[in-house]
Amino acid sequence: MKLGINGLGRIGKLSLWHHVSRQFFSEIVVNLGRQVGSGLEDIAATIEKDSSYGRLSTYLHGHKGGRVIENLNEAAGTMTVNGVPVTVLREARNPKDIKWQENNVRIVADTTGAFKDPTADAEEGWGSVRGHLQAGAEKVMVSAPFKIKSKGIDMPEDAITTVMGINDDDYKPEQHSIISAASCTTTCLSYMIKPLMDHFGADRMLTASMVTVHAATGSQKVLDAVPGAGATDLRKNRSILNNIILTTTGAAKALSLVIPEMQGIGFIAESVRIPTATGSLIILVLNLQDELENPIKRNLINNIYKDYAESNHYLKYSAGQNVSSDIIGTPEAAAVIEST
Repeated sequence: MKLGINGLGRIGKLSLWHHVSRQFFSEIVVNLGRQVGSGLEDIAATIEKDSSYGRLSTYLHGHKGGRVIENLNEAAGTMTVNGVPVTVLREARNPKDIKWQENNVRIVADTTGAFKDPTADAEEGWGSVRGHLQAGAEKVMVSAPFKIKSKGIDMPEDAITTVMGINDDDYKPEQHSIISAASCTTTCLSYMIKPLMDHFGADRMLTASMVTVHAATGSQKVLDAVPGAGATDLRKNRSILNNIILTTTGAAKALSLVIPEMQGIGFIAESVRIPTATGSLIILVLNLQDELENPIKRNLINNIYKDYAESNHYLKYSAGQNVSSDIIGTPEAAAVIEST
């Protein structure tokens, strides 16, 4: 079975790292849609090194390291990464024109962040996520929350938003062909809300609010820039190296797709971006209907999370005193609960 990855930014690269380590797929096909640098050597260098996570060789083999990218063939656009054959496509950026069918790719992870509207037609403008299906894929994973541009249009029946370990049972293989993995904030928030909801019940949750103190993303500028025509959020054009930047988050809306009970709970979500490359914090405030004879205390909350983490490996419970760099690369963690 082959995996297709569209895009090689932070998520695309780390997905490639994960799967050459896991080796569930016999081959990986990466689409860049354009010529990169001076050739395949430069693409291999991009894959091997990451400013936040270090080198691929260290990720795979620790301090022993060693060469992990070999057998580069410029003409064919192929290499082997940790023994896994990887083909790099450098022709088409529009999903409908990518040669998934010619390369026998059935599952595609779109990590570009550019194609988030599951209602958009494959022939529209620069393309849409549905173009991957037209190009031969059977399933498309979108590494961002869905965003339907036209108001009043419902979510298509073949599209679904899932967070692993929370609502992945809602995925129906015979029905769903476009799957959103939500966002980092929604995923983390799901694992903060779900254990408490399971314990207290949704009916006791009156209101909720959250703020995410979030690492920089590709939408931030390194230096101040002039906003584009029609831009309304001028803060996005300010330097992330020098500022704490107020922004918006769609986490509350996306969370209701993953945990439907949240639709009946008043929820406010805010976000600020800070000058770190990765590792983010969520502060969650819940207004619960309390029982005077059994008041909610700190130990109760910690024990709820601790017990949940023991049965669900996507949630980590920490009794240590951490800073953001301490949690970077924590295996499988959707969220790390800071109990102190």
